[in-house]
Amino acid sequence: MQWTDEGIVLSVRPHGETAAIVDLWTRAHGRHMGLVHGGRSRRLRPILQAGNHVDAAWKARLADQLGSLTVEMRRAFAAETLDDPQALMALSSIAALTGLLPERDPHPNLYEITLFVLGFLNDATVWPALLVRWELALLDELGFGLDLSQCAATGVNDQLIYVSPKSGRAVSASAGEPYRDKLLALPQFLTKQRTGPVTAQDITLGFALTGHFIEKHLLSPHGQTLPSSRMRLVARLAAECGV
Repeated sequence: MQWTDEGIVLSVRPHGETAAIVDLWTRAHGRHMGLVHGGRSRRLRPILQAGNHVDAAWKARLADQLGSLTVEMRRAFAAETLDDPQALMALSSIAALTGLLPERDPHPNLYEITLFVLGFLNDATVWPALLVRWELALLDELGFGLDLSQCAATGVNDQLIYVSPKSGRAVSASAGEPYRDKLLALPQFLTKQRTGPVTAQDITLGFALTGHFIEKHLLSPHGQTLPSSRMRLVARLAAECGV
């Protein structure tokens, strides 16, 4: 069994003295684990960094075996974020959360979205909003998408400013007023009625929204918590806007 594909490095762990086991998310073959011989060498260490975009070849005697991987660099996203702590946290968070995808299950649409977001990590005016949208896309891809198109109570699609923490559906200002303390805020850049620039507070509210449902649906059932890189990133962003 063998294939060639492109992929994004999600994680790397040492194996033996010189090899490394790599969790690689590929465009057409989904997440695949593979053994990279010499993966801890001076030549391969810079390539095998979480978030890097690589060309890969996988080979095994049987389809369900670990298999061996060879990789070549396409774009070193990890190196591009080294001088920006927040972008590096974002990159680490993306890699960690992508690890929630089932192994060997292709998600080509999310893969394309991920490459798009990674390509903007050098622009701090853009990537925070893109990262919130990426987390929404992750939830949708795994069957837990939010319905932000109309009010869950009235069916109207204007003045949507809340989200039910139980159903993940939007709630209008009037319908949600009596329950406002129990509802999540819906930042307007995530609605069809969005106008004006995205503020730092919008970003913080967006991460609070996506974080709630990622924990509820994807992490808590397995006794896991949000990645530490994501928690540090959200804390820093919140501090910047005084939340």
